Amino acid sequence: MIFDLHVHSCYSRRCGYMQPAEIVKTAIKRGLAGVAVTDHNTIVGGLRTKEFETEDFQVVVGSEVMTDRGEVIGLFLSEEIAPGTFEDVVTAIQEQGGFVLLPHPFDRLRSTALHPQPDDSRYIDGIEGFNARCIFQADNRTAAEFGREHSLAVIAGSDAHFPGEIGGAGIRLDGDLEECLRSRDFQTFGRRTSLLTHCRSKGLILCRRRNSR
Repeated sequence: MIFDLHVHSCYSRRCGYMQPAEIVKTAIKRGLAGVAVTDHNTIVGGLRTKEFETEDFQVVVGSEVMTDRGEVIGLFLSEEIAPGTFEDVVTAIQEQGGFVLLPHPFDRLRSTALHPQPDDSRYIDGIEGFNARCIFQADNRTAAEFGREHSLAVIAGSDAHFPGEIGGAGIRLDGDLEECLRSRDFQTFGRRTSLLTHCRSKGLILCRRRNSR
C-alpha cells in the first residue's frame, strides 16, 4: 500500500489549491491507499477530505503547525492545534495521541524549516528524510541522516499543492498505517518536484497577496 503523508488542500489559505474531492480522486487514480492532509495551522482541510474516505482509501487528518522554531506536522489529529512554541505544539499533538513529524527540516531555502538539535529527538516521532519540494538534495540527506542517527521514522512526502504532485513521494507498507509508522516498518520512495511547479506556487502566492491588499 502506498501513502503520501504531506498534502495540502485549498484550506491552506496562502498557498493551497486543491479541493478535498479532487485530492481523493487523484490519489485513487494514482494507486494510493491513502493520504495525509496537512494544511497550514488547521485541520479543516483534513476533516473535509475525510468525508470522501472509502473502505479502500484512508484519509489522515493532520496539520502543519508553525512554532517559534519552524513548522511541525501532527498526524492523526481530531482537534485544532494553535501555533505556539515548539514545546507547546508538540505537547498538544501528543495529548491527542498524534504522530509528531518534522517536515522539510534543514531546508536552507525555507524560513519555516525547523533545524532540529539532537536533544529534540526525544519529542519527535518522525522526520521527512525526503521532501519532494526540497531543491537542494543535500538538505534531504541531512534530514535522513539525523533521523537514522536518532532512531526516528524517516519518511518521504510530496508536499503536494497541485494534483500533479500527489504521490510524487511517500511510503510503501503492508499493514496498519499508524502501526507501521511507529514501528518504522515501511519503505520510502520519491522524485523531486519540477521547477515549473515551484514557479506555479510562487505565482499563486503572489497573486493572493496582491488581491488581499
